[in-house]
Amino acid sequence: MSLKKYQLAIFASGGGSNAAKIIEYFKSHATIEVKLVVSNRPDAGVLNIALNAGIPSLVVSPHELGTPGFLQQLSQYRVNTLILAGYLKKIPVELIHAFPEHILNIHPALLPLFGGKGMYGIHVHEAVLEAGVTQSGLTIHLVNAQYDKGRQLFQAICPVFKDDAPSGLAARVLELEHKYYAAIIEKYLLSI
Repeated sequence: MSLKKYQLAIFASGGGSNAAKIIEYFKSHATIEVKLVVSNRPDAGVLNIALNAGIPSLVVSPHELGTPGFLQQLSQYRVNTLILAGYLKKIPVELIHAFPEHILNIHPALLPLFGGKGMYGIHVHEAVLEAGVTQSGLTIHLVNAQYDKGRQLFQAICPVFKDDAPSGLAARVLELEHKYYAAIIEKYLLSI
């Protein structure tokens, strides 16, 4: 059986709802396939998603990510593109050099605002609400050596309401993530 052109490894730290959407989207794709799921947490829900989908998974300490041993593991699965889907650890420069222009991330706000170290999950939505802005959304970008500073590929916007709670805003942004992330991954990979 011939290998598909793009072999993805999805990195996630939590429940894995974005990973599930990506796995489903590419399940029968002609040129893109999810080959591996990687998490830094042995209790992450994304590992069950991988198991149920028949996709191998690895639990890897963030300190191991840039090591030759981990790069070799990715090579064994023929991975050539990394997809960060709620992965809460910084990607080491060794991985960035090994996968140039082939590491994508989704951020639950409109960058360049509300990005950087510590800006993840509910913290982002709290910061958005504290700033009093009228819109938020998501940014899909390439990963470089600085948090949330890689080249932007796509943004989608949702309103911020005066009486919003962080959880309500988070739910609206997550809807956008589920709607767009896999399609933008596909569009980017098929354009390079």
